[in-house]
Amino acid sequence: MLQKPRGTRDFLPEEMEQRRSIEQRMREVARRWGYREVCTPDFEHLELFTMKSGEGIIQEMYVFEDKSGRKMTLRPEVTAAVLRMYVNEGRVLPKPIRWCYFADCFRYERPQKGRYRQFWQFGAELIGADTALAEAEVIMLADDILRSTGVAFDLHVGHLAPMKHILSGLDPADQGVIMACLDKHDREGLEAALAARRLTHLAEPLAALSDCSSVEEVFEVAGDVPERARIEEMFAILDSQEIRYRPDFGIARGLDYYTGTVFEGFARNLGAENQILGGGAYRLAHLFGGDDVASCGFAIGFDRVMVSLGGVELPHESVVGVVCTPGARGRALQVARAFREAGIRAEADLMERGLAAQVAHAAKTAEFVVIIGEREVEAGTVTLKDLRTGEQQEMGLEDAIAGVAGHGHR
Repeated sequence: MLQKPRGTRDFLPEEMEQRRSIEQRMREVARRWGYREVCTPDFEHLELFTMKSGEGIIQEMYVFEDKSGRKMTLRPEVTAAVLRMYVNEGRVLPKPIRWCYFADCFRYERPQKGRYRQFWQFGAELIGADTALAEAEVIMLADDILRSTGVAFDLHVGHLAPMKHILSGLDPADQGVIMACLDKHDREGLEAALAARRLTHLAEPLAALSDCSSVEEVFEVAGDVPERARIEEMFAILDSQEIRYRPDFGIARGLDYYTGTVFEGFARNLGAENQILGGGAYRLAHLFGGDDVASCGFAIGFDRVMVSLGGVELPHESVVGVVCTPGARGRALQVARAFREAGIRAEADLMERGLAAQVAHAAKTAEFVVIIGEREVEAGTVTLKDLRTGEQQEMGLEDAIAGVAGHGHR
């Protein structure tokens, strides 16, 4: 028996309905903020991702050659693809551009709980606004979207400038090694890297960045940071809107990618793999032949959100089973269609069972059955049976639809 590929999943109807329900909540929040949904190809030219991250990323990707020998890859993330689309299609659009997306991505890595080779991201990108207010909006949008799902999370917000200021006198290669350790929260690796470079005096201020409880404390640690006024403005906006967050200037995510503001979200009930949100300010468009436009965005790990939620209570939906005698089949199909046109889920028998067997089968999934025999056909009526109470009554089709619809909205 063939199995699904490692690191992928099958979703049965109940789970898919839960996922779609949360998707819709996220989409609706993004819509209210003015972010319109876009879609990019599932596969892109490999160069799109190696141009910024280097060849080392290839081992984490699904890479292949097409029939013309072009190197392609299944997308490992969506931001680069969205900025490529901006360069191709969107440079003439009025700015700022507010785009969002929901997409599956692919990474060749060891599968574990909440981490799969095929996974889904909900993300947003704000392109063309280089202000503290723009970056604050993206953070507030991410917070609003996560709250809409019902997940319990903690939001951390920081900025790379203080960390870069502390490391400003170092060789770029040394900066990269140290910040990579910070990005991975690798304290042992950080200590070793600092010791090897005789930079142990930096251990204390770097550690202090993560422990600061306010923006003011950060500047006491980092000193005269050039971006101070803008950083203070952005945090003041978040405070004015009563956004709950923790200042965290120890965030060093994707340092070859992000340029300033960075933020992360963590689910409270997950273990080590608890990050469900990551984002920040960046500049990518110029790498793909576009202008050096300021951008800010984020991606939410949809699968981890679903793991954190555990289960999702779906809106009640009444289900009707339409059963009939052989001579009433044509009328039964018309009745089923009338229920569907009224927005009610209706299932007709397809197995040519006897009437009693049809009712017994309908009782496994439906709350009501609509019975149609020769008498109902002649009278232009239906018999509606409530499977929970056993009560049934012959009535007109419109009354039956109204009765079921009324039950569904209780």
